[in-house]
Amino acid sequence: MKRLIEIYIQKTKNPNFHFDPNVTSSVLLKFTFNMLINYIRGWIKFPNLKRRSKFLFVGKGVEFFNKKKIIFGNNVILGNYVKLSALGKGNIEIGNNVNIGAFTQIIISTSFNNIGDFIKIEDNVGIGEFSYIGGGGGVIIGKNTIIGQYFSVHPENHNYSDTKKLIREQGISRKGIRIGENCWIGSKVTILDGVTIGDGCVIAAGAVVTKSFGPNLVIGGVPAKVIKKRGK
Repeated sequence: MKRLIEIYIQKTKNPNFHFDPNVTSSVLLKFTFNMLINYIRGWIKFPNLKRRSKFLFVGKGVEFFNKKKIIFGNNVILGNYVKLSALGKGNIEIGNNVNIGAFTQIIISTSFNNIGDFIKIEDNVGIGEFSYIGGGGGVIIGKNTIIGQYFSVHPENHNYSDTKKLIREQGISRKGIRIGENCWIGSKVTILDGVTIGDGCVIAAGAVVTKSFGPNLVIGGVPAKVIKKRGK
């Protein structure tokens, strides 16, 4: 059984994957049982998925809002207590082989006034636990990007220039956020509205990204700046 699972993972996720020798058959059996339960849970919550091409694994306590605007690719894993809310002009689109960590929230809008745009997570993306992805101005996370825990994305800003009015009454602005392909984003990184991150970037843990950066850069700090170029 171990070899069959290993071959499956190599074909669907990582061609270089091999089980560590310390992974016992009993541990693997327990993991397989849990995944089977999560698959059944996904079947129950989304009975209209095309089952010949799509596998959806849903952890316990997962919440969905406006399910008709949530689109899943093949082999998607939603950890325990993930929340997806697709109140928006567009959809939540999740590509193939995406893993979303436990307690993560993916929410296009939190208000019925001036609802947000969309969230698109492309193929082979991994997102760590306790992350927050808002979709007010639109968010795209490119293929093969890996993201640590407590990641947050905020594609909108509150207007505040008028000191005679309450900030909450001055409305919001939205530009959207685009994260390129093949990026590595450390834990507790925050990305603010209007930012584009180029392909192949590495963002150090704890960075607050307030402006756009080109490809293949190592970025870090508050606010984030270029530390070096990859390969040098």
